[in-house]
Amino acid sequence: MSADRERHTMTDRDIALLLADAADGAEIGIAPTQAVIRGGRRRRARRWAIATATALAIVGSTATLALAGLPDGDGHQVAPAATQRATTTPDAFQDAPHRTTLATGTDQGKKWKVFIDVWGAPRDEAEAQVQLTAMAEYEESAPDVRKASDLVGKVAYFVYRGYGDTTSPVLENTVVASDAMSDTDLTSGALPLVPGAGNPVRLGIGSVAKTAERVLCHMKDGDGISLLKAPASEETDNVEPAIRSAEGSPYNWFVCVAPKGTEFESAEVTALS
Repeated sequence: MSADRERHTMTDRDIALLLADAADGAEIGIAPTQAVIRGGRRRRARRWAIATATALAIVGSTATLALAGLPDGDGHQVAPAATQRATTTPDAFQDAPHRTTLATGTDQGKKWKVFIDVWGAPRDEAEAQVQLTAMAEYEESAPDVRKASDLVGKVAYFVYRGYGDTTSPVLENTVVASDAMSDTDLTSGALPLVPGAGNPVRLGIGSVAKTAERVLCHMKDGDGISLLKAPASEETDNVEPAIRSAEGSPYNWFVCVAPKGTEFESAEVTALS
């Protein structure tokens, strides 16, 4: 399979921010590891935040840098809690995000989870302004949006990792509502399951086409984990890693967790066998 890989150059400011955070011992999110795109097609890079300054050494990085959140007084990055505020109208506009849990589990006696907030695309500038105000209440800021009109027709999404009592934003992006992935298109990134610089990079998160039926996650020890598409009707408290839909998202999502003693390396969409 042939594929074009997007490459983006970090600015001096990006590097300075990374080094400053690394010097403080701060972890600021997820490191891009792979993006497979259909030949000849340019897709805007997802905004994966780099986990530590050592991630600067990653070859063929496929995404721009974005600081995904600001720490609270204890140095933790906290996602706002979902509330029962406004519900969505029959159209795409909304003033509260669709929140979908992508995976949950237990590690070293602590609960972990990955979830995504998706904001539907406003139809006009007035709706966009209301939505931007609502996003601020959730402490979410749409990337590359300088004014309300920039958000018209675009879906914004934010992915979070929770571990124990700590919840951190790890990915943010805005895409045209009609955007879609197809065939074997895939983007993925990785970060430590346990928060903190220097911990093993065991957590892989990625997006795939809605038609993808199977994702194979490769580990650095040579083993692999096969993920299948979860039934649409599945609603449980314990959400096992799988390929899952997220309401409002133009893509499906998957989460892989490497076993102790190894790390997540890459992922690919494969055919059912």
